Amino acid sequence: MDEVFAVIMAGGSGTRFWPLSRSAWPKQFLALAGGNESLLQQTVRRLAGVVPSNRVIVVTSEQHAQATREQLPDLPPDNVLAEPQGRNTAPCVAWAAAHVSARSAKAVMAVLPADPHIGDEPAYRKVLQQAIEAARDGGMVTIGVTPTRPETGYGYIEVGEPLGAGVRRVQHFFEKPDLPRAQRFLADGNFLWNSGMFFFRADVVLGEFERQLPDIYAFANECRKRLKTGPDLEFVRASYAGLTSISIDHGIMEKAGDLRVVPGSFGWYDIGSWTTAYELAPKDAQKNAVRAEVSLVESEGCYVRGEPGKLIALIGVHDLVVVDTEDALLIMPRDRAQDVRRVVEDLKAKKAKHFL
Repeated sequence: MDEVFAVIMAGGSGTRFWPLSRSAWPKQFLALAGGNESLLQQTVRRLAGVVPSNRVIVVTSEQHAQATREQLPDLPPDNVLAEPQGRNTAPCVAWAAAHVSARSAKAVMAVLPADPHIGDEPAYRKVLQQAIEAARDGGMVTIGVTPTRPETGYGYIEVGEPLGAGVRRVQHFFEKPDLPRAQRFLADGNFLWNSGMFFFRADVVLGEFERQLPDIYAFANECRKRLKTGPDLEFVRASYAGLTSISIDHGIMEKAGDLRVVPGSFGWYDIGSWTTAYELAPKDAQKNAVRAEVSLVESEGCYVRGEPGKLIALIGVHDLVVVDTEDALLIMPRDRAQDVRRVVEDLKAKKAKHFL
């Protein structure tokens, strides 16, 4: 375990969960998958027995750094890296790699998003261990999730020949497909959902940055040098805006050599909308998912979330999302959940920052 670090990417804004998610309190701080733990807290807790808490690094924004430390009190405060601005995921991974490399150059990094739901945690930890082992010899590794439906909202990985111990060669990455193509992928049986989880040694990924994104490598290498004598935050603040804004997927993983995938089936969900929150929530006999004080009359298939002490009553409706907060109310058909971002765009256009 002393040669394994986890890097949690927690810089998202989660606009699709407005009005509960706001700029000051984004998606990763919300309890959206049942229970009272936030998505971020669940992501870190699931690492127990795989990566010790003193080797868990969370990369978030300066705006959310304090809330992140409060949600994760067992993490050393210095393990929360606060980006001065968002530059997509490649710079944040490179910055984290500099911090890991300064402590252990050949340590394996498990780079994980902060916000998926995992239904089978023991199976998930087993797959994590397989991916970590597959990265120890210098390979670049991802986890691919066995698809259960022709999903158009996820990227896909085409797998190649077996490499032993549950590891396969990666043939190709594919962007989010249309429905006919997603149906073909499912029927083929040789495609996996791209989970966005990546594994590599710190020295290996920094070498890939040097080859593919030299400006980000130069930044990370300077951070690594500065960390030998003190903190690197002033340099980060002065340099970050000039870095290439690109994802770790497109910038590094899709062009890397010796790319491997560990297939897994562990109840993975990318919690991307209120529809997903409804699917994961416990439901009553009328298929209503409720986190509020309610009176439901001849209503079914609804997701209802509200503030304590306030009653929400529904009469004769079905398949709605109702989210009531102190200063905003959202009501929409459940199948229009992706359109929440249009409300956020409208509020930005109206400069209604107090609602964002």
